[in-house]
Amino acid sequence: MTDHTGPDEFDDINERVGAEWKAETTPYERVREVISRSYDPVTAATVADAARTSPKTARKHLDALDESGFATTGTGENGATTYRRSPESLVVEQAADIREHVSTDELVARVSEMRERISDFQTEYGVESPEELLVDRTNETLSEAATTHEDIDAETIREWQTTRRNLAFANAALSIANAERFVGDDPRPNGSTLAQ
Repeated sequence: MTDHTGPDEFDDINERVGAEWKAETTPYERVREVISRSYDPVTAATVADAARTSPKTARKHLDALDESGFATTGTGENGATTYRRSPESLVVEQAADIREHVSTDELVARVSEMRERISDFQTEYGVESPEELLVDRTNETLSEAATTHEDIDAETIREWQTTRRNLAFANAALSIANAERFVGDDPRPNGSTLAQ
């Protein structure tokens, strides 16, 4: 006799987990959680379905998230408003996570290592970015004059792109750490950081 979990049992488990999530959270929390993982534009109806709420409620919360900078809007097919996670909110979240788990000294060392790795890529391939490398190699492949060229594996491109992205997040974390040093020291009553 085999112990087999059928599709219906998984559907029941998913439904139960979804029902618990709905019972334990507000519509706003669910909409925020759904949009926090939406890097491609989605409609309010799509978010509403995933967040277990109505499209009207989802749209209200999505508009509030757009106003706060957590989400951003665009125009989709047929002029429909679409929503996605804003890049700025993702950068701030990643930088805060880095600040929580990595000391400033360690972060400075990692930034130096990543800058060196990117410089190594640039020196080795003679271009400034992985995108430029791809274009360069595609042009060589298409050129009749190119008899031999070095193939670039996808892993190298991914590593370069990942290192560049991680460096950007680490730099953001360092910038936030630097700014935090001055937050309590502002003598102006309104806290304005811009020169008057």
